[in-house]
Amino acid sequence: MKNILVPTDFSATAQNAARYTLELAKQLGAPKVILYNAYQAPLMIDPMVPAVSLLDEAQLKEASRHELDKFKLALQAFCPDNCVLETYCEYALLNNGLDAPCVANDAGLIVMGITGGGMLEEKLIGSNTVAVARHSQTPVIIVPKDAVFRPVKTVVLLSDFDKADKTIPVKAVRRIVENTKAKLLVFNREEIPDEYGVMYPSNVVGESYAVHTLLQDLNPEFHFSKNKHYVEAVNQFALEHQADMVITIPKRHSFLESLFTTSHTTQLAFHTHVPLMVIQG
Repeated sequence: MKNILVPTDFSATAQNAARYTLELAKQLGAPKVILYNAYQAPLMIDPMVPAVSLLDEAQLKEASRHELDKFKLALQAFCPDNCVLETYCEYALLNNGLDAPCVANDAGLIVMGITGGGMLEEKLIGSNTVAVARHSQTPVIIVPKDAVFRPVKTVVLLSDFDKADKTIPVKAVRRIVENTKAKLLVFNREEIPDEYGVMYPSNVVGESYAVHTLLQDLNPEFHFSKNKHYVEAVNQFALEHQADMVITIPKRHSFLESLFTTSHTTQLAFHTHVPLMVIQG
Protein backbone atom coordinates (compact mmCIF):
# COMPACT_ATOMS: atom_id res chain seq x y z
CA MET A 1 0.00 0.00 0.00
CA LYS A 2 1.27 3.45 -0.93
CA ASN A 3 1.03 6.64 1.12
CA ILE A 4 -2.14 8.74 1.43
CA LEU A 5 -2.29 12.46 0.61
CA VAL A 6 -4.77 14.58 2.60
CA PRO A 7 -5.31 18.11 1.19
CA THR A 8 -6.47 20.50 3.89
CA ASP A 9 -7.72 24.05 4.31
CA PHE A 10 -7.61 23.62 8.13
CA SER A 11 -11.41 23.69 8.45
CA ALA A 12 -13.48 21.44 10.71
CA THR A 13 -14.53 19.46 7.62
CA ALA A 14 -10.89 18.97 6.64
CA GLN A 15 -10.00 17.87 10.17
CA ASN A 16 -12.77 15.28 10.12
CA ALA A 17 -11.52 14.00 6.76
CA ALA A 18 -7.98 13.76 8.17
CA ARG A 19 -9.16 11.76 11.18
CA TYR A 20 -11.08 9.47 8.84
CA THR A 21 -7.90 9.03 6.80
CA LEU A 22 -5.84 8.00 9.79
CA GLU A 23 -8.37 5.30 10.67
CA LEU A 24 -8.43 4.16 7.05
CA ALA A 25 -4.62 4.13 6.97
CA LYS A 26 -4.68 1.71 9.89
CA GLN A 27 -7.02 -0.66 8.03
CA LEU A 28 -5.06 -0.42 4.78
CA GLY A 29 -1.64 -0.57 6.39
CA ALA A 30 -0.56 2.68 4.73
CA PRO A 31 2.96 3.60 5.87
CA LYS A 32 2.49 7.37 5.71
CA VAL A 33 -0.23 10.03 5.70
CA ILE A 34 0.78 13.42 4.27
CA LEU A 35 -1.15 16.54 5.29
CA TYR A 36 -1.02 18.78 2.23
CA ASN A 37 -1.73 22.49 1.82
CA ALA A 38 -1.70 24.38 -1.48
CA TYR A 39 -1.32 28.08 -0.79
CA GLN A 40 -1.86 31.01 -3.16
CA ALA A 41 -1.49 34.77 -3.01
CA PRO A 42 -4.67 36.49 -1.78
CA LEU A 43 -6.91 37.92 -4.47
CA MET A 44 -6.64 41.71 -4.65
CA ILE A 45 -10.02 43.39 -5.01
CA ASP A 46 -9.06 47.03 -4.35
CA PRO A 47 -7.15 48.42 -7.39
CA MET A 48 -5.80 51.25 -5.22
CA VAL A 49 -3.80 48.84 -3.05
CA PRO A 50 -0.25 48.69 -4.42
CA ALA A 51 1.04 45.28 -5.51
CA VAL A 52 4.04 45.59 -3.23
CA SER A 53 1.74 45.09 -0.26
CA LEU A 54 1.08 41.51 -1.29
CA LEU A 55 2.66 38.83 0.83
CA ASP A 56 5.63 37.31 -0.94
CA GLU A 57 5.83 33.58 -1.53
CA ALA A 58 8.24 33.00 1.35
CA GLN A 59 5.78 34.53 3.81
CA LEU A 60 2.93 32.48 2.39
CA LYS A 61 4.96 29.30 2.67
CA GLU A 62 5.90 30.05 6.26
CA ALA A 63 2.27 30.68 7.16
CA SER A 64 1.25 27.42 5.49
CA ARG A 65 3.94 25.46 7.33
CA HIS A 66 2.87 27.01 10.63
CA GLU A 67 -0.78 26.04 10.12
CA LEU A 68 0.19 22.55 8.97
CA ASP A 69 2.29 22.04 12.11
CA LYS A 70 -0.68 23.03 14.28
CA PHE A 71 -2.96 20.78 12.25
CA LYS A 72 -0.55 17.87 12.59
CA LEU A 73 -0.25 18.38 16.35
CA ALA A 74 -4.04 18.20 16.73
CA LEU A 75 -4.12 14.91 14.79
CA GLN A 76 -0.97 13.17 16.05
CA ALA A 77 -2.81 11.30 18.82
CA PHE A 78 -5.03 9.61 16.21
CA CYS A 79 -2.14 8.38 14.05
CA PRO A 80 -1.71 4.56 14.01
CA ASP A 81 1.47 3.18 15.53
CA ASN A 82 2.89 1.92 12.23
CA CYS A 83 2.03 5.05 10.26
CA VAL A 84 4.02 8.28 9.95
CA LEU A 85 2.21 11.64 9.83
CA GLU A 86 3.98 14.26 7.71
CA THR A 87 3.25 17.67 6.19
CA TYR A 88 3.83 19.07 2.70
CA CYS A 89 3.00 22.49 1.28
CA GLU A 90 3.54 24.26 -2.02
CA TYR A 91 2.44 27.27 -4.03
CA ALA A 92 -0.22 25.74 -6.28
CA LEU A 93 -3.83 25.60 -7.42
CA LEU A 94 -6.04 22.56 -7.02
CA ASN A 95 -7.92 23.06 -10.29
CA ASN A 96 -5.61 20.81 -12.29
CA GLY A 97 -5.59 17.97 -9.79
CA LEU A 98 -2.94 16.65 -7.45
CA ASP A 99 -0.99 14.14 -9.48
CA ALA A 100 2.31 16.03 -9.07
CA PRO A 101 2.30 16.11 -5.22
CA CYS A 102 1.13 12.47 -5.23
CA VAL A 103 4.18 11.53 -7.29
CA ALA A 104 6.45 13.64 -5.06
CA ASN A 105 5.12 11.88 -1.94
CA ASP A 106 4.59 8.39 -3.40
CA ALA A 107 0.87 8.66 -2.64
CA GLY A 108 -1.58 6.24 -4.23
CA LEU A 109 -4.70 7.74 -2.69
CA ILE A 110 -6.13 11.21 -1.97
CA VAL A 111 -8.68 11.80 0.80
CA MET A 112 -10.62 15.08 1.08
CA GLY A 113 -13.63 16.43 2.93
CA ILE A 114 -16.58 18.22 1.34
CA THR A 115 -19.51 20.30 2.56
CA GLY A 116 -22.94 20.44 0.97
CA GLY A 117 -23.29 23.03 -1.77
CA GLY A 118 -26.20 25.08 -3.05
CA MET A 119 -27.42 24.93 -6.63
CA LEU A 120 -25.04 27.67 -7.80
CA GLU A 121 -22.01 25.97 -6.27
CA GLU A 122 -22.92 22.56 -7.66
CA LYS A 123 -23.75 23.67 -11.21
CA LEU A 124 -21.34 26.54 -11.85
CA ILE A 125 -18.68 26.93 -9.21
CA GLY A 126 -18.16 23.45 -7.82
CA SER A 127 -15.55 22.98 -5.11
CA ASN A 128 -11.86 22.25 -4.76
CA THR A 129 -12.74 18.69 -3.80
CA VAL A 130 -14.78 18.12 -6.96
CA ALA A 131 -12.04 19.75 -9.07
CA VAL A 132 -9.39 17.45 -7.59
CA ALA A 133 -11.57 14.38 -8.10
CA ARG A 134 -12.30 15.40 -11.69
CA HIS A 135 -8.70 16.06 -12.73
CA SER A 136 -6.55 13.67 -10.68
CA GLN A 137 -5.55 10.30 -12.05
CA THR A 138 -4.92 9.25 -8.45
CA PRO A 139 -8.08 7.82 -6.83
CA VAL A 140 -9.85 10.32 -4.56
CA ILE A 141 -12.02 9.50 -1.55
CA ILE A 142 -14.53 12.25 -0.73
CA VAL A 143 -15.57 12.22 2.93
CA PRO A 144 -18.93 13.83 3.89
CA LYS A 145 -18.50 16.48 6.56
CA ASP A 146 -20.23 14.48 9.32
CA ALA A 147 -18.93 11.04 8.33
CA VAL A 148 -17.59 8.82 11.10
CA PHE A 149 -15.11 6.12 10.16
CA ARG A 150 -16.32 2.55 9.96
CA PRO A 151 -14.03 -0.26 8.83
CA VAL A 152 -14.62 -0.78 5.12
CA LYS A 153 -16.41 -4.12 4.89
CA THR A 154 -18.84 -3.48 2.03
CA VAL A 155 -17.97 -1.56 -1.14
CA VAL A 156 -20.48 -0.55 -3.82
CA LEU A 157 -19.24 -0.11 -7.39
CA LEU A 158 -21.56 2.02 -9.54
CA SER A 159 -21.65 0.89 -13.16
CA ASP A 160 -23.96 1.47 -16.11
CA PHE A 161 -22.31 -1.46 -17.93
CA ASP A 162 -21.34 0.79 -20.83
CA LYS A 163 -18.15 -0.49 -22.50
CA ALA A 164 -17.10 -2.06 -19.24
CA ASP A 165 -13.84 -3.48 -20.54
CA LYS A 166 -12.67 0.02 -21.49
CA THR A 167 -14.18 2.17 -18.73
CA ILE A 168 -13.76 0.22 -15.51
CA PRO A 169 -10.28 0.68 -13.97
CA VAL A 170 -10.11 -2.90 -12.79
CA LYS A 171 -6.71 -2.64 -11.08
CA ALA A 172 -7.78 0.29 -8.90
CA VAL A 173 -11.08 -1.34 -7.97
CA ARG A 174 -9.35 -4.62 -7.18
CA ARG A 175 -6.72 -2.84 -5.08
CA ILE A 176 -9.21 -1.18 -2.70
CA VAL A 177 -11.37 -4.32 -2.42
CA GLU A 178 -8.41 -6.61 -1.75
CA ASN A 179 -6.69 -4.21 0.67
CA THR A 180 -9.87 -3.77 2.73
CA LYS A 181 -11.03 -7.40 2.26
CA ALA A 182 -14.48 -5.96 1.62
CA LYS A 183 -17.51 -7.51 -0.06
CA LEU A 184 -18.10 -6.01 -3.52
CA LEU A 185 -21.60 -5.05 -4.68
CA VAL A 186 -22.08 -3.83 -8.25
CA PHE A 187 -25.03 -1.46 -8.55
CA ASN A 188 -26.87 -0.35 -11.68
CA ARG A 189 -30.08 1.57 -12.17
CA GLU A 190 -32.47 -0.37 -14.36
CA GLU A 191 -33.51 1.03 -17.70
CA ILE A 192 -37.14 2.08 -18.09
CA PRO A 193 -39.04 -0.75 -19.88
CA ASP A 194 -39.92 -0.11 -23.50
CA GLU A 195 -43.42 -0.50 -24.94
CA TYR A 196 -42.99 -4.27 -25.00
CA GLY A 197 -41.97 -4.40 -21.36
CA VAL A 198 -38.38 -5.31 -22.13
CA MET A 199 -36.15 -4.25 -19.23
CA TYR A 200 -32.72 -5.54 -20.25
CA PRO A 201 -31.64 -4.94 -23.86
CA SER A 202 -29.21 -7.53 -25.20
CA ASN A 203 -26.31 -5.08 -25.09
CA VAL A 204 -26.94 -4.43 -21.38
CA VAL A 205 -26.99 -8.14 -20.65
CA GLY A 206 -23.76 -8.52 -22.58
CA GLU A 207 -22.11 -5.65 -20.77
CA SER A 208 -23.22 -6.96 -17.37
CA TYR A 209 -21.58 -10.28 -18.26
CA ALA A 210 -18.45 -8.36 -19.25
CA VAL A 211 -18.38 -6.64 -15.84
CA HIS A 212 -18.79 -10.00 -14.12
CA THR A 213 -15.92 -11.43 -16.18
CA LEU A 214 -13.63 -8.52 -15.32
CA LEU A 215 -14.32 -8.73 -11.59
CA GLN A 216 -15.19 -12.39 -11.13
CA ASP A 217 -12.21 -13.11 -8.88
CA LEU A 218 -13.66 -10.57 -6.39
CA ASN A 219 -16.97 -12.50 -6.24
CA PRO A 220 -19.19 -9.48 -6.89
CA GLU A 221 -22.93 -9.38 -6.25
CA PHE A 222 -25.09 -7.57 -8.82
CA HIS A 223 -28.00 -5.35 -7.82
CA PHE A 224 -30.44 -3.14 -9.72
CA SER A 225 -32.81 -0.31 -8.85
CA LYS A 226 -35.88 1.09 -10.63
CA ASN A 227 -35.56 4.46 -8.91
CA LYS A 228 -35.22 7.07 -11.67
CA HIS A 229 -33.49 9.56 -9.32
CA TYR A 230 -29.83 8.60 -9.45
CA VAL A 231 -28.46 10.04 -6.19
CA GLU A 232 -31.52 8.95 -4.23
CA ALA A 233 -31.20 5.43 -5.65
CA VAL A 234 -27.51 5.20 -4.72
CA ASN A 235 -27.98 6.58 -1.20
CA GLN A 236 -30.94 4.30 -0.55
CA PHE A 237 -29.04 1.25 -1.77
CA ALA A 238 -25.95 2.16 0.27
CA LEU A 239 -28.09 2.55 3.39
CA GLU A 240 -30.01 -0.69 2.89
CA HIS A 241 -26.81 -2.68 2.36
CA GLN A 242 -24.80 -0.85 5.03
CA ALA A 243 -22.17 0.15 2.50
CA ASP A 244 -19.01 1.69 3.90
CA MET A 245 -17.77 3.13 0.60
CA VAL A 246 -19.17 3.84 -2.86
CA ILE A 247 -16.95 3.80 -5.97
CA THR A 248 -17.88 5.86 -8.99
CA ILE A 249 -16.17 6.15 -12.36
CA PRO A 250 -16.97 9.57 -13.87
CA LYS A 251 -17.98 9.93 -17.49
CA ARG A 252 -16.15 12.35 -19.73
CA HIS A 253 -18.19 15.35 -20.92
CA SER A 254 -17.40 18.10 -23.36
CA PHE A 255 -16.69 21.58 -22.04
CA LEU A 256 -20.06 22.92 -23.20
CA GLU A 257 -21.93 20.00 -21.62
CA SER A 258 -20.15 20.61 -18.32
CA LEU A 259 -21.36 24.21 -18.26
CA PHE A 260 -25.02 23.26 -18.36
CA THR A 261 -25.21 19.92 -16.64
CA THR A 262 -24.33 18.52 -13.26
CA SER A 263 -22.72 15.10 -13.54
CA HIS A 264 -23.75 12.16 -11.42
CA THR A 265 -20.31 12.24 -9.82
CA THR A 266 -20.71 15.89 -8.79
CA GLN A 267 -24.20 15.25 -7.43
CA LEU A 268 -22.95 12.30 -5.42
CA ALA A 269 -19.95 14.27 -4.15
CA PHE A 270 -22.21 16.91 -2.62
CA HIS A 271 -24.99 14.58 -1.43
CA THR A 272 -23.42 11.24 -0.57
CA HIS A 273 -24.02 9.85 2.92
CA VAL A 274 -20.98 7.55 2.85
CA PRO A 275 -17.43 8.15 1.61
CA LEU A 276 -17.27 8.28 -2.18
CA MET A 277 -14.22 7.03 -4.07
CA VAL A 278 -13.74 8.58 -7.51
CA ILE A 279 -11.56 6.56 -9.89
CA GLN A 280 -10.84 7.80 -13.38
CA GLY A 281 -11.56 5.25 -16.10
